[in-house]
Amino acid sequence: MKDNTKKVLMGFGITACAVAAVSSVSYYITKHLVKVALDREEPKAIGKSKERLTGNNNIEETIKAQNIIAQRLESLNLKTVEITAQDSTKLVGHLFTCKNAKRTIIAMHGWRSSWSKDFGMLSDFLFNNNCNVLFAEQRGQGNSGGEYMGFGLTERFDCLDWINWVNSQEFKKLPIYLLGISMGATTVLMSAGFDLPSNVCGIIADCGFTSPSEIWKHVAQNMNLLYTNIRGNIASALCKKKINVASNDYSTITALQNCKVPVLLIHGTDDRFVPVQMTYENYKACASPKKLLIVPGAEHGMSYVEEQDLYEKTVKEFWQENDN
Repeated sequence: MKDNTKKVLMGFGITACAVAAVSSVSYYITKHLVKVALDREEPKAIGKSKERLTGNNNIEETIKAQNIIAQRLESLNLKTVEITAQDSTKLVGHLFTCKNAKRTIIAMHGWRSSWSKDFGMLSDFLFNNNCNVLFAEQRGQGNSGGEYMGFGLTERFDCLDWINWVNSQEFKKLPIYLLGISMGATTVLMSAGFDLPSNVCGIIADCGFTSPSEIWKHVAQNMNLLYTNIRGNIASALCKKKINVASNDYSTITALQNCKVPVLLIHGTDDRFVPVQMTYENYKACASPKKLLIVPGAEHGMSYVEEQDLYEKTVKEFWQENDN
């Protein structure tokens, strides 16, 4: 065998081994990322990465403040509600009712968070403006059942189940608004693709992402991890194995193209976890009446903190325009 031929074959062999090694590493990294994203049990190492993931430079102070406000909300002893989802998963919610209610809010919290943390700061505003509020606990988190979170893919069906439950109660004739933060925002936006009951008068989505595949790609790039087509396909397959839906099977874009209810989209410009560009994409795709509130300087989920008066004014105007 000629020396040149040997060199070529050896080169191919080295390249093949390198590709195999990279593919193996890629698979295990992707498998871990999907586990972090979907599994109920939070990996121990994730706490160290939260600042990097969310882009919040004061994550410890933010968490401390959220916990104090969350404890106050939990101390109100709201009525605990349990329902069974379409796939037989137990879902838990916490219901606040007020006299002379004008509307009912169904509030969906975010990824690896809780109803009291995500809505603690906003709760007084809702309570003081004639709103019944159902704070749902998302599947795979808190007291609700399920071993996995679905990044909106499965939770959108839960949202529909909660709407049907609300419409079975004594306040069923009131307007309903779906409210979500982060993954909860994606949940309510994905539910916009359903043929919703006529008393669902609007959707309010604060810093939602467009799809699991797109947010995973963004996070991987933020953490300086290569996100090749191979890795994306692996993530989608692993996602489908866990929750029976691939990460690219559905998106807020698809849902909003078929949306028939008014939508208010909110996002902060300094959000590094969910880029504000995703809200612009949602706004562009939305086929129904829509409004946009972009808050300069706000990090992930911090728009209400940064511009409380403007946030409240915008939401109240949205209610006034759409209550019926």
